[in-house]
Amino acid sequence: MFFMCVMILVIGFAALIKGADLFVDGSAALAKNFKVPGLIIGLTIVAVGTSAPELAVSTTAAFQKANEIALSNVVGSNIFNLLGVLGICAIIYPVSAQKEVLKRDFPVSIVAAMLVFFLTSGKFIFSGDVLSTDMKSCAGNVSRIAGGFLIALFIIYIIYLIADAKKHPVQETDAKKQPVWKCILLIAVGLILIVGGGQCVVYGAKEIAKTLGMTETLIGLTIIAIGTSLPELVTSVVAARKGETGLAVGNVIGSNIFNLLFILGISAVVHPVAVNTASVYDMGILILASLLTLLFLTSGKTLRRLEGIMMVLLYIADMFFAVIR
Repeated sequence: MFFMCVMILVIGFAALIKGADLFVDGSAALAKNFKVPGLIIGLTIVAVGTSAPELAVSTTAAFQKANEIALSNVVGSNIFNLLGVLGICAIIYPVSAQKEVLKRDFPVSIVAAMLVFFLTSGKFIFSGDVLSTDMKSCAGNVSRIAGGFLIALFIIYIIYLIADAKKHPVQETDAKKQPVWKCILLIAVGLILIVGGGQCVVYGAKEIAKTLGMTETLIGLTIIAIGTSLPELVTSVVAARKGETGLAVGNVIGSNIFNLLFILGISAVVHPVAVNTASVYDMGILILASLLTLLFLTSGKTLRRLEGIMMVLLYIADMFFAVIR
């Protein structure tokens, strides 16, 4: 039974990755027909496409009332994106970010993280129980109303990006465009693989967690978070190897905003998401990781190999803390 669950988990991850790849290819090709700038594509279509596995897993978990997985998957993926993905990219090649990302999108991701943190755990913090050693105790929840609010904020952000894209249309190129029907086919097949893969991942992860005595929060923060972030990792590492480091940063930040506002919002609308003490600490770590990454990018203008190594080591330390707590 355990081996079967592992196989289901692996098959699910493979479907998620391939589905996200097809979705990104189809969406990016379709966007080029409408002359959308590359930065906007990275922040929206590519970010949404590479975050599709997180969306599939978290919404599936919400439908199955596995709330701990829904939240820990989002938070864990965002921490991995910042410290793991950007850290690995910086080790491969110095990573820089465009001014628009540093001044507009990175602050949006940090504010979104702080907003989610206080929406879910403000009452818990001010009650004086923040030093509680019971990591499974309930610290609050993300209600349906809060979920709707997060979705509304994400829609406003996307509308702003679209309006900005219209002000700065890309120039015509000689690159051959994909037929619209082919773009739609790639998107459709990608979504089917993503949804099916999400079902497999949640089922396999839950059964493995039960077998090993692991909490849903721990397995969502580690195995599922890393697995669903593989598209971001692959996309950003390939971009870094090609010297397209701006795309690497835009993909990560866009994915983090999508995860916090849209995925968590959708999950909460489907079923209110419970927040335990462990998740409160994880959200605090996410905010600190965001501030540290922004500091590295703004102070030295780039993330270099030494800073990348530091970020990866910090991620490993965070995982060690998650396992032993």
